[in-house]
Amino acid sequence: MFLPREVATIGGALGMVLLAVSWHRRNRPGVSRPAQIGWMLVGIYFFNDVSYYLQIDDVVLAVMTALALPIAVGLIIAESRSLSKRDRDALNWARGCIAYAGGPYLLVAHVPWLSVLAIWFVAFQVALFLSFTGTMDIKLGETRVNTEDGSFLWSEWDGNKWFMTDRFAEHPFQTELVLSDGGYIGINFVLACTALQSMIVFIGAISVLDVDRKRRIRALLFTVPIIHILNLFRNAGLIWMHYSYKEWEILGMSLFEFGHSYASRFVSLFAMFVMAVAMFELLPELHRHILRLMETAGIRKKKRRPSL
Repeated sequence: MFLPREVATIGGALGMVLLAVSWHRRNRPGVSRPAQIGWMLVGIYFFNDVSYYLQIDDVVLAVMTALALPIAVGLIIAESRSLSKRDRDALNWARGCIAYAGGPYLLVAHVPWLSVLAIWFVAFQVALFLSFTGTMDIKLGETRVNTEDGSFLWSEWDGNKWFMTDRFAEHPFQTELVLSDGGYIGINFVLACTALQSMIVFIGAISVLDVDRKRRIRALLFTVPIIHILNLFRNAGLIWMHYSYKEWEILGMSLFEFGHSYASRFVSLFAMFVMAVAMFELLPELHRHILRLMETAGIRKKKRRPSL
C-alpha cells in the first residue's frame, strides 16, 4: 500500500462526493476544480490497491487499478481544457458515472451489514434455485468474518457492523453453503459472487445519461435483471460441478477452480461485451460519450473530417 487503506478509502469516498456534486452542478460555472480534485482522489484510491492485488496474484485487477491513476490524470487535464459542448457533455457523464457506480459499491463494501445482506440475498436465491430444480438440496450455513485476529461467527463478531475503512481480508465476509442435512459442501459465498460490481457499473452509466427517463428505465430493466439471472446460473453451475465432479482436474486444477477462475470469467466478460453492444444500440449516446471521453483524455485520436 502506498497509503494506509483507511486514508485511501476516506479520500476515495470524498472524491466520489466531489464528482457527484460536480455532475449535479454541471451547468454552472466553476465546477471543474472540485471535479479535478475528485478525479485525483478516486485515481489514488484505486491505484493504492495495486500492491495488494499483486500479493494475491490477481494480475488482471492489478493492471486495471494501475491504470486508474494515469487515466485520472488524463481526465484532470481534460477538465482544464476549453472543450466543445459534446466533449464537455461526455466529461460530465463520466463524473456522474464514476460517482454513482463507485459510490454505492464503496458503501456496500465498507458497511458490513450491507455486504452480508447482499451475500445472503444472492446465496439464498442460488440455494432455492438448486433445490427447486432438484439438482441439490442445500441451504445457507453460518456466516463468518475473517479478520487479522482470526475467523469469527457473524453473530459473535464484536467489530463495527455499520462501517469499516479497512477490509482486513480479501473476502472479509463469507456465508457457507451446506446440504439440507448439514452435510459439508466446501463452498463459501462472498460479496464478489453477487455480481454487484457489474450491475452497479451499468446502473451508474445509464442513470446519469441525459436522455428520456423512459429510455433509461427500459435500459436498466434490460441489463440489471439479466446480469442477476446469469449470475445465479453461474453460481449454481459452479456449485453443482464442485459437488458432482470433485475428482476431476483440468491443468492441475479442480473443475471448480478452473471454472471459477477462468471459464466463468471468460463467459462473464463475453456476456458483458454482448450486453454493452446491445446497450450501445439502445442508447447510442452512451457509445458516443465513451468515444469522446477517450479522445478528450488522449487515449484515442480524434477523427478529423477531410476538408475540401
